[in-house]
Amino acid sequence: MPFGTEITEDGVHFRLWAPQTKHVDLILEKDNRERRLPMQGLAGGWFELVTAEASADSYYRFRLDEGLAVPDPASRFNPFDVHGASQVIDPVDFHWTDEHWAGRPWEEAVIYELHVGAFTQEGSFRALQGKLDYLISLGVTAIELLPVADFPGRWNWGYDGVLLFAPDSSYGTPDDLKELIQTAHRKRLMVFLDVVYNHFGPEGNYLYVYAKPFFSDRHRTPWGNAINYDGENCRTVRDFVIHNALYWLEEYHLDGLRLDAVHAIADDSRPDILDELAERIRAGPGSKRHVHLILENDNNAAHYLARDADGSPHRYDAQWNDDLHHALHLLLTGETDGYYADYADVPLKHLGRALSEGFAYQGEVSPYHQGLRRGEISRDLPPTAFVPFLQNHDQVGNRAFGERLSDLAETRPLRAAVTLLLLAPSPPLLFMGEEFACPTPFQYFCDFGSELAQAVTEGRRNEFARFERFAAPELRQRIPDPSEPSTFFNSKLDWAALETPEHREWRSFYQSLLTLRRREIIPRLKKIRAGRSQYEVVGRQGLKVTWPMDDGGALILLSNLSDGILPDLEPPIANGHPGSTRTTLPPGPPLAVSDPAIADDLASGRLPAWSTAWFLTRAGDG
Repeated sequence: MPFGTEITEDGVHFRLWAPQTKHVDLILEKDNRERRLPMQGLAGGWFELVTAEASADSYYRFRLDEGLAVPDPASRFNPFDVHGASQVIDPVDFHWTDEHWAGRPWEEAVIYELHVGAFTQEGSFRALQGKLDYLISLGVTAIELLPVADFPGRWNWGYDGVLLFAPDSSYGTPDDLKELIQTAHRKRLMVFLDVVYNHFGPEGNYLYVYAKPFFSDRHRTPWGNAINYDGENCRTVRDFVIHNALYWLEEYHLDGLRLDAVHAIADDSRPDILDELAERIRAGPGSKRHVHLILENDNNAAHYLARDADGSPHRYDAQWNDDLHHALHLLLTGETDGYYADYADVPLKHLGRALSEGFAYQGEVSPYHQGLRRGEISRDLPPTAFVPFLQNHDQVGNRAFGERLSDLAETRPLRAAVTLLLLAPSPPLLFMGEEFACPTPFQYFCDFGSELAQAVTEGRRNEFARFERFAAPELRQRIPDPSEPSTFFNSKLDWAALETPEHREWRSFYQSLLTLRRREIIPRLKKIRAGRSQYEVVGRQGLKVTWPMDDGGALILLSNLSDGILPDLEPPIANGHPGSTRTTLPPGPPLAVSDPAIADDLASGRLPAWSTAWFLTRAGDG
C-alpha cells in the first residue's frame, strides 16, 4: 500500500500524507517512553521514514509540527482505541491455508447480516467463529459483518469508523479476524464486510487537522462536508479508499464488500469513484476468484448493476432492494410513516414490480423525496441483481425501540412473507436472530465522549419528533439512550430463546425453506430470462409473479397478503379457455406453501388469508 507501514529489509517504512503540516516526527512508544525520529518531507504533502528502530508490534504515532500526536490513518491495528498509538502489523506473519478457496458463485448466496459485538455474549471474532456451524446448518452461505473499522469507544454499530484499515480492538486482533475468515472458508462459507466510504465518524477523525483535502468544500452530506472524490488533490483520497477496499479483499481474503449508502457519495468526475473502485477490484482479486460487490443505494441507480454479455456483473453484483422491503413491511404492519408513504397507495403493485423488475421506483416521482424522480430502469436486469430482505440493521435498529418484525406482525402473515422472501429468485439477506424470532431488540448504540454523547442522545430522540406517537417531549424520553451501556447489552442476541419450542419452530421453518432453496431454486437461477418476468395483482389482495426460464418452464409465486380469502382461482384445466378472466392456478402441486393447509384450499380454487405458495412448471405443463 502507498499508505501506512511496510516492513522491509531495512526496518519499517512509515508514510503519512499531511499537506497541512510543515514538519512530522515519528514517535515510537515503548515502556512508557517515547523515541522521536524526524520524517523526511516529500513533494505533494507526503512524509516518510525508514527506520530499523521499529519492527512488527511496535507502537507509534505521528507528531504534527511539534504539537498534536495522531495515530496512523492507515493503521492496521489500534489496540488502545482511536486516540491511542497505532501498532505495526506484519501481514505475512499470519499463516493462510485457504489457497484453494475460490469463493462461491453469487447465485448461491444466502446472506446473514450480523454485528460482531451483539451476535454473541462475548462479542468477539473468536466467539463468532464458534457459531459458524450453526449458520451453515441453517442454510447460510455468506456472513456479512457490519463495519469493523476502528470506531471510538467500547461499542458502536460500526458506521462511525475513523481508522478504516484497523479492525476494532474490542472484537479482537487482526489475526483473530483472519482466523475467522479462514475457518469460514474451510467450511465453504463466504465472508462479506460492510465498508463506509461516504463519511468518517465524528470522534477520532484527525484528518481534518492535517489532511483537509480529504474533504470537499463543494459537497455536503448528512454528516458534514463530503469526502473529496472530485476536487483538488482528490487523487490521493481516491487511492486511499480504493486501496482500503483492495486491502480487505487481499490481506484478509474477504469474499466481498457491501458499500454503505453510496447515494451519499458526491462525485461529479468520470469515472466516478464507484466505477473506478469496482474496475480495480475486477482487474485485481476479482480476476482470480469470486469477489462480490453489493451496494446500498437509495438512488436506485441501475447502471451500476449492468451485466456483461455472458450475464456476469460488469461492476456490482447487486443492490439491497429497499423497495421490496418497504412495500412488504407496509403490508405486514400497516405503517405508513416516513418513506413507507411512497408505497401506501398500491403496495401490492410496488411489491410485484420489485419482485419482477427489481426496483419499484424506476424514475417515478417520489413524494417522500420532495417530488423528485427516483431510480432508473431496472426491468432488464436479472433478479440476482437485487438483494431482498425483511429485516436488516437499519430497518430494525432505526426504529425508536429497535423492535424486530416478529414483534410487529402476527405469526401467519410473517410466515407468508418469509416464504415469499426465501424462495424468490434473488439472493436473500437475513438479519441476525430473525430466523428464531429473537426476543431481544436491536437498538441504536454508541460510546462517544461525554459532550458528543449528549448531543447524539438528544439528536436521536428529536429525530422521532415528526412521528405522531412521539410528538410530546415526554414520550421521546422513553426512547433508549444510545450512550447507555444497557442499550448495547440489551441488543445482544438471546440464544437461550432457542431452548423454547416457539423459537425452535421458527428456526426449523427458515431451515426447511433454505434447504428447498438450495435444492430447487439455486440450480435454476441462471435459467431465468432477464426482462421477461411479469406480475399481476389478483383482486385487491392477491399477487401473482411469473419468472419464465429459458427451458420453457417457469417459477411462479401466488401470494395473498391480506385478511381476506382470495377466491375464484381457475384450475389449471381451464387454462386457455376463451373468455375466462379469472387468475389461473399453475399445474401440479405447489413447490412450497407457508402453511400446510393451503394446498387443500388451492385445490378448491381459493387462497386463504396471509398465504404464500410457490410453483415450478416445466415445458409443456398445462
